Amino acid sequence: MLNNEYGTASNIKSNTTRKNVQDAITRVTQRMKMFKKVPENGLVLFCGAIPQNGPGSEKIELYIISPPEPIQIYLYRCDARFHTEHLQEFLKEKETYGIIVLDASAASFATVRGKRLDVVKQITSGIPGKFRAGGQSARRFDRQREAKMQEYFNRVGEHADEIFLPIENLKSLLLGGPGPTKYDFEKGNYLHYTLKDKIVATIDTSYTDEQGVSEVVEGSQDILRRIRYVEEKKIMQKFLREIGQDTGLASYGEDEVRRHLNNGIVDTLLLSEDLESVRVTVKCGSCDYIKEETMKMHDVAEFEQSIGGNACPKCSVPTLAVTEVKELFDELAETAETAGTDVEVLSGETEEGQMLKKSFGGVAAILRYKVTN
Repeated sequence: MLNNEYGTASNIKSNTTRKNVQDAITRVTQRMKMFKKVPENGLVLFCGAIPQNGPGSEKIELYIISPPEPIQIYLYRCDARFHTEHLQEFLKEKETYGIIVLDASAASFATVRGKRLDVVKQITSGIPGKFRAGGQSARRFDRQREAKMQEYFNRVGEHADEIFLPIENLKSLLLGGPGPTKYDFEKGNYLHYTLKDKIVATIDTSYTDEQGVSEVVEGSQDILRRIRYVEEKKIMQKFLREIGQDTGLASYGEDEVRRHLNNGIVDTLLLSEDLESVRVTVKCGSCDYIKEETMKMHDVAEFEQSIGGNACPKCSVPTLAVTEVKELFDELAETAETAGTDVEVLSGETEEGQMLKKSFGGVAAILRYKVTN
């Protein structure tokens, strides 16, 4: 396919663009020969002519990524930018939800992580169906069936412990299934106490197989949304409590929070997912002068024009240029990660998220300790 694309690229009218595209295709083709087979999670290659210091300074650069999870698409694009949107999901903090669907005949275990649903295991109970008999036979059969049910519940609990306990970021557990069996299982002590505490909903389904798991996911959308809504409410209430009680542990506004982040004293960083600003880096081509400013994306072009030809404040040589434009959200999140700070992203759709953006500029923090001047 790349060989065909190389031929197609010969029709590009611009000499510079044609050369850059063909050079990039050649570079990718050469590198792909090093792979004997596709890696387990797939393969992502970005290659292009990247400006090093303004127009005319392009250099062919190649980036190879082995995704942390299996990538589900095949995509080829020749464009003016790298298409990273299909990888963005991997960068988000992933919360895992466990699912157990069971009745008296079978059970299924699954996980939901981001947009990915995995049925991990399915087992059968081995319990015979209901049997009509009278007298001693009926009582004996009932006792045998009850004993088998207890054994089956114990097996379900053991499998659940093996599957869900090792998951560090397990958020909640959802139970489902047809009939009352799921309630009998929930009432007993068959799950590890930490898993039992994570049960947030019990949902009626028609099946216990993959279809039953899907029914649980469909029936719990509002529940999962409410869980995150409650979490956002709690973290915002904690932040407001620190402000109201004047503990000195609350901080807000980009400049103040950034200073605390750089000093390593932020415990939790609160960011609005609707942050629209970018962080612009200006450097001098003749000395080590660096300046950073925050602005709206639509102001960047005008800002670049305004500094063009301006003398550097440090060396007086007119070689100032914008060298990087990064989303403020990403820049602050990366700084927080470096400092070992937890990051909470609040949705713009909730009351708490709107308050964070409108009242506190979309950037706030809960500090590890009070700062004394």
